[in-house]
Amino acid sequence: MDEQLDAVPEPAEDRGAGLDRRAELSEFLRTRRARLKPEDVGLPDFGRRRRVPGLRREELAQLAGVSVAYYTRLEQGNGNNVSAEVLDSIARALRLSDAEHAHLTHLAKPKQHRKRVAGRTQQVRGALRQLLDTMDGVPAYVVGRRSDVLAWNRMAAALFGDWSELPERERNWARLVFLRPDYRDLFTHWEQKASDVVGYLRLDAGCHPDDPRLSALVGELSVKSEDFRRLWARHDVKEKAYGVKLLRHPLVGELTLSFETFRLVDDGEQSLVTYHAEPGSPSADALRLLASWGADAKTSAPSV
Repeated sequence: MDEQLDAVPEPAEDRGAGLDRRAELSEFLRTRRARLKPEDVGLPDFGRRRRVPGLRREELAQLAGVSVAYYTRLEQGNGNNVSAEVLDSIARALRLSDAEHAHLTHLAKPKQHRKRVAGRTQQVRGALRQLLDTMDGVPAYVVGRRSDVLAWNRMAAALFGDWSELPERERNWARLVFLRPDYRDLFTHWEQKASDVVGYLRLDAGCHPDDPRLSALVGELSVKSEDFRRLWARHDVKEKAYGVKLLRHPLVGELTLSFETFRLVDDGEQSLVTYHAEPGSPSADALRLLASWGADAKTSAPSV
């Protein structure tokens, strides 16, 4: 399984104006290795003091079935010729999730066509906008690249605030969560919401490391938010799927809502996200109250 890696750095122009893919690959592998202990992967720990947390490179290489020199070059960002088989083996050794495995593959074996499409304008189909408008009582929105909010319905505006009042560039979950205090108050478990948003951005960055708009967004948030810098440094990645969010709405109080994410088949970079409450619950009553208030609920929702 061991194979020769090309240690020649990529030309600067190949990395574009975005994030440094080699640095991202290096830090991602290092942080994934650091979170594992020998006992986590069935290796003996002889009690020797470790200078850094986690597995040593030689231990990880042993688990993955590659030489230490090979793995070291890969962790240094020199992954130009790494095979899918080796990446799979390393992903298993590091106990990567599906999202993390995909992120590793994107960093080590980027698709060349990504550079041409990274900056294209995101468009939401008219029929999908119509669907949003017909979803009475269900907060729903479409999210795209870089966590941009592209379209939403009346109930989403009542729940999260009227995004139409914001400049287009500010309709972005990362900017909302990290730069607007009202959103820190809105999410009961703000730290988890913030961590999720950063995980989505990390996954996007792995697919599009040469996207200058994404790089600019990361740079802006890194300057303006200490919390963002802290979470970004973890190199955690996450795919938006489903779950439960606890909210503190200024009009209706505590809400427990389940969310579902539906990736569009015609555009894998856009997803429809919906929220709903358990039937008969206080949260369901609160959503109905928001729906009945309509525009009044929107103007009284979190100030955005």
